[in-house]
Amino acid sequence: MTTSDGAFLSVRDLFVRFDTEDGVVKAVDGLGFELERGRTLGIVGESGSGKSVTNLAVLGLHDPRHTEIRGEILLDGQELTGAPESVLEKLRGNKMAMIFQDSLTALSPYYTVGRQIAEPYRKHTGATRREARQRAVEMLDKVGIPNAALRVDDYPHQFSGGMRQRAMIAMALVCDPELLIADEPTTALDVTVQAQILDLLKELQQQTGSAIILITHDLGVVAHTVDELLVMYAGRAVERGTVHEVLSEPRHPYTWGLLGSMPLLDSDVEEPLVPIPGTPPSLLNPPPGCPFHPRCAHVAEVGGDRCRTERPELPPGRGAACHLPAARQRTAFPQQQTKPRPA
Repeated sequence: MTTSDGAFLSVRDLFVRFDTEDGVVKAVDGLGFELERGRTLGIVGESGSGKSVTNLAVLGLHDPRHTEIRGEILLDGQELTGAPESVLEKLRGNKMAMIFQDSLTALSPYYTVGRQIAEPYRKHTGATRREARQRAVEMLDKVGIPNAALRVDDYPHQFSGGMRQRAMIAMALVCDPELLIADEPTTALDVTVQAQILDLLKELQQQTGSAIILITHDLGVVAHTVDELLVMYAGRAVERGTVHEVLSEPRHPYTWGLLGSMPLLDSDVEEPLVPIPGTPPSLLNPPPGCPFHPRCAHVAEVGGDRCRTERPELPPGRGAACHLPAARQRTAFPQQQTKPRPA
């Protein structure tokens, strides 16, 4: 994948492998993307497609004893792949931060919410305990926690799910990171709280100019939140473009399947959703050629064994990793199908 030299975050030819008792899991297989400051990249795909693994690699959070990482991860020109832990510790929570998927397990039950927010602020800024506590109160108030000065001494189990998620956002943003990775930040939250959290992320981005990566499987969320969209399948990027391009003119059969399984704004409530047939492939032994071909209804259109034997490459810029002719990619999916219900 070609990338511009000025990108704030550049991921090039990233491979992530896990050694397990059953064999080597090929979790990420030659992935590349870039992100500018002030922009939001959405990464979508089914569970197991490599979304979270990719971003944990960016933060250097994989266990090096059981993980092989190859490729380049450049953050503001600084190489992160293979960087010493001491270097990554200075960046994590400071220049880059992550909102984890499950706030109840990501937050320690043994420490108050305020202490967990204040700790990275003290570490990276040298603030006193009093200053860090005040900063924690400010951040809780900023993310909409009522009575922040009192709730700062509460434990995570005393917060509701939505409040814990807001506390996670406060902890991630306490040092004003330039890169924020949000891994399913609205999972298990009701629609009203989802909208509030997404609006909060957008507002904070406008204030700080940070770059955001939003990991999700919900196309209704990305439709109104992100600037660029990357579709992942079996550890690979299969389609990319602006969110408008991908949702209004999807080009990969997997993207068509994702959109076809979403409820539409103007659809009949009795109309059944169309699931993608089959199951995601095992990353211990992914299929040869196009990884989606065992589930794809368009293999016969390509002809021969090309889909089964030849891996399609994702072209630079807007495009899809698919052997179908470009004209067919642009016309195969009905345009009226590309209106996922907003979150």
